[in-house]
Formats: sequence, C-alpha cells, structure tokens
Amino acid sequence: MKKIIYITIITIIIIIFLTIMFIKKDNNKAIINKPFSNYPFYKNELLNRYIDYQKINNTNVKDTIIRVNIGLDKPFYTNSKKVTNPDNFNVLVNKYHYLDKEFIPKDLVDTTKYSKGNIKLRKTVYDQFLKMADDAKKEDLNLRLISSYRSYDYQENLYNNYLRKDSQEAVDSYSARPGFSEHQTGLSIDIDNIYTNYNQFEITLEYKWMCNNAYKYGFILRYPKDKEKITGFQYESWHYRYVGIKIATYIYNHNITFDEYYYEFLDK
Repeated sequence: MKKIIYITIITIIIIIFLTIMFIKKDNNKAIINKPFSNYPFYKNELLNRYIDYQKINNTNVKDTIIRVNIGLDKPFYTNSKKVTNPDNFNVLVNKYHYLDKEFIPKDLVDTTKYSKGNIKLRKTVYDQFLKMADDAKKEDLNLRLISSYRSYDYQENLYNNYLRKDSQEAVDSYSARPGFSEHQTGLSIDIDNIYTNYNQFEITLEYKWMCNNAYKYGFILRYPKDKEKITGFQYESWHYRYVGIKIATYIYNHNITFDEYYYEFLDK
C-alpha cells in the first residue's frame, strides 16, 4: 500500500513538473514572439530566423526583423527573387533581387548637358539631375554623369572583365553580377566633378555638397560607408540612386540604406 502511495506521489510530482515546464516554455515563446510581432513588417514564418540572427549578431528587434527580411541571414546571391516591378521608381535591385535579362526601361533619354559620352538615363531622373547640377553650378561646383543605364549584356561583360583580374569574392564586393545591377534600371548614376577621378570623389567639394543636398532632388548615396554588410557592396561615394524626394528625405534623416527603407515601408 505504501509503495502504491509512493508511486502515486512521484507520478503527481512528475506531472506537475512537466506541466510547469510546458507552461514556462509556452510563456517564453510568447515573450520571444511578442516584441517581434509588434512591428508591422514582422513575418511570422521567419520567427526562427529572427531569433537565430539576433543571437549571432546581437541586433535590436527592429534591425533584426528588417535584416532577415532583406535576406542577410543567408549568403548573398542566394534565395534570389526576380523583380516584378522593374519600371517602378521604388524598385529594389540588390543581391537578392534580380532583373530579367531582357528588361530595358521604356523612358530612357540621351543625356547631353553635364554628361560624359553616350549615357542614357530615365527621363524623370535626368530632369532631376539637371536641376541638381544647375543648382550646384550656381555655387561653382561641377557634377557630371559618367555612367547610368547599363544593359544586362554590358554588365555581364564588365563583371567578367573584373573576374580576369580579381577573385570572385573581391569582384562581388564592388561589382554587381549581371541582372543584379541597379544600373539596368536606369535609376542609378555615377558622377564625378570633371577634374577628379571618380574614385576620389569623396575628397571633393562636390561630394560634400551632395551629402547635404542630393536628397532634395530625390537622390541617395546608394552604398554608404559602414553599410557594406547591408548593401553587400563597398562604399561608393560616386554612386547615387533616384528614389524620389519623399523617400530620399527619410533615408537622409534616418541615415539608413534603401534596402532597409524598402523592407520597413515598401515590401508587401
């Protein structure tokens, strides 16, 4: 009889212990889930990836969600998706989003003023660039287009030429693979000041002016310094992207990349 009572007591204790552990585990999951789910861009199906990324990188909740949504918990050029809105001024092209090989913007125009060589650019973007360059000129500053729209084939040749000189890892840090280049959208521009090589654009007065004024015309510095882990590209002081004045202003005021903005406000 005593043995039966003893076994019964032990069984009850085990049941109580397991019940407590189950409740605790469930509560812990709720605690973990709650801060993530407070954000409108949270995706329930990515919860485990959020948790794993935060453990490894010690990022805050918001940054964790956005970076995992971008795809940064996976290697670049993996889980890539084809762009479905290539003509949109808000299109995101990066190492996780690629353009169709045949895509060519419909509203490309030839650039003449403030341009080096035969360069094409989308009309709205060129109009805004002209306003910006005109205003810079009033302050005795020179802004010149040196590159903009590039076809898939052009980018492929460029990328392959780089591969003949550098390792793929090195090339991927400064050149986009064909299809993954923003230049194919006709929304990106590379600029110099006529006198200085574009690689030294950062040391020019024109660069300082761009830092303070580009957003007023709808342009952002696409690959900022210290954002390489997010954009996937090394810092490029000469590379700007048109996103419109509203978005450019927000990005400027909050010191974020377009990738981060996209996944906070535009990803659907």
